[in-house]
Amino acid sequence: MPAPSESKARTRAFARVIGPFLAIVPAILVVRAPGLGPILSDLFQNEALVWMMGALLFFCGLLIIAFHQYWRSPEAVMISLFGWFLAIRGFILLAAPQLILRGGLASLHMIPAVRAGFSILVLIGLWLTYVGWFGKPPATHS
Repeated sequence: MPAPSESKARTRAFARVIGPFLAIVPAILVVRAPGLGPILSDLFQNEALVWMMGALLFFCGLLIIAFHQYWRSPEAVMISLFGWFLAIRGFILLAAPQLILRGGLASLHMIPAVRAGFSILVLIGLWLTYVGWFGKPPATHS
């Protein structure tokens, strides 16, 4: 088990990447939510692209799971949960892509709920960005 300062440093490093990603990508989805139907339909018409996307999500999730299994602070929990979410979502895209497609198509009729959900992700992203880039760095022991 890494020393507490090492686990804090790793959490901060992951927050520097995941935070801006979650602040920007879901924000774009909030704005573009009403027009995502054709994009979703086009994506799922290309099975190879869906498979590659599933594999990439699964791989990224496993990377986070492998290098960040910390549960001692709110930001550490959020990062670890994000890794598990990516891995599970990627696995489902690989094994049963029709489940993701059905969920996506059903969400097109609930734009306010979609916007609310992605707005929550934006707030989490802003918080993780702050933690990663502007928060107090962990103390180092020499």
